Amino acid sequence: MKQNLELEKLFVQMRQIQKHFLNKHGVNDIWSNSKIFEVLQANTLGHRMIPGHSGSLDAKDSKNRQFEYKHFKESSSNHSWTFNDYSAATMSKLADEVEAVIFAHIDDTIFPPRMDWSYTLSGNATARYLKDYTKAIRNTRKMINISANQLETRIGIKRKMHKKENSSGFFSAELDQIFDIIGRLEQIVGTKNILTSNKFWEVLVSLPLGHTVNSEQGGRAGAHDAYDLQLRDYEYKVSSTKSWNFQDISPKVLNKYLNCEEIVLAIVDKTGIELKSVWFAKPVLVVKKLKQKLKEKESRFHSRGAEIRRLQVSLSSGDLTDINARRII
Repeated sequence: MKQNLELEKLFVQMRQIQKHFLNKHGVNDIWSNSKIFEVLQANTLGHRMIPGHSGSLDAKDSKNRQFEYKHFKESSSNHSWTFNDYSAATMSKLADEVEAVIFAHIDDTIFPPRMDWSYTLSGNATARYLKDYTKAIRNTRKMINISANQLETRIGIKRKMHKKENSSGFFSAELDQIFDIIGRLEQIVGTKNILTSNKFWEVLVSLPLGHTVNSEQGGRAGAHDAYDLQLRDYEYKVSSTKSWNFQDISPKVLNKYLNCEEIVLAIVDKTGIELKSVWFAKPVLVVKKLKQKLKEKESRFHSRGAEIRRLQVSLSSGDLTDINARRII
């Protein structure tokens, strides 16, 4: 009971900070998709965040020049920066709208984490790089990773060190509050790296289920998202609507799903920081449905002479009956 009261106090503070961010900076949902690390970048560089959704640029400086942010964390298994789309439209946007791309390294082996070094490459130069070095790539996802070594050897830019945090940055006070709350939250629930990706929302789902969320990015030693007292594994899909996205349904990932106890489909209110509903579904039925929907998607694309870029489909409310999902909350 005492733990629940402490958690609710922290959630109240998180709601207040999120409302403050929206009112003062125009930025909403700061607890998802590693958004805090973009705020940390902006604070370090003396930038302001650009309000918007996926596809918008990240920040601007005092001269209203716009910047694209890329970052990776020291704890991540992937020590490079990812462009999920190197289409002609992406290259044109970089060349025409972006002052520079900031390739940042986040040291999250310490707490609070900080941006300790980065590279800066103009939008034009980044577009040229993508054009030159993606010609031979044949992955349907149109995705490329860029490493620090490639930036230095292929382009000749040098690493910039950031020795300390920018205490006069636009978000310094808010970041101090955020990291204080996250530090206390991680201590209570026993899960680290809560600010990574959507891990906070997994923690929110796990609490009434009596599960423990894996601290490592990608799960415990590459396993599933959470586990119970009997060490049975669970895969979480968390959404703000009745539509759950499965981004990679390759055979390897589908086999991983088959090895867990349940697929957990949850809906959260990201503004109110509240868990709304949870369904459990048996992995074998979920995998069967995912394969069916992928096959249907492939047929639609092939009929138009197009190629699927990502092995990605969603389960919706209409699929809950087909997978025999049981509502738990």
